[in-house]
Amino acid sequence: MQPLPTEIVMLDIGVILLIGQLFLQSVSSAFEVGGQYKAGSRDDARIVRGKFAGRADRAFRNLLETFPAFAALALALTVTGRNGGYGALGAQVWIVARILYVPLYLFHIPFARSLAWFVSMFALVAMLIRLFE
Repeated sequence: MQPLPTEIVMLDIGVILLIGQLFLQSVSSAFEVGGQYKAGSRDDARIVRGKFAGRADRAFRNLLETFPAFAALALALTVTGRNGGYGALGAQVWIVARILYVPLYLFHIPFARSLAWFVSMFALVAMLIRLFE
């Protein structure tokens, strides 16, 4: 059995990150609005006002903005046989930057959080360039 391409391994880790952030967002908001509300139909919208739950929600939503592009690029690099090189490095950097982004956001470290976001975007560009070279 051949080892999986780096881009696919990073995609797997990305899915784990997505599930982890979804869980963090869900649990932190449940503590605030109550489990009864979260288990119900949520017909009356409740706004999460707590800092931690709000930050967990915004960090998760931010991940959702770039995850589809990351997944598409990781799959495209692998399917086209252009995996490896700085495309694989871009995938690894994206994962590390997105993992770092979470605690930087949760614990309000603004400039470092912005840097992590910028690095993750640069990593996507590296993946895109590798796809078209």
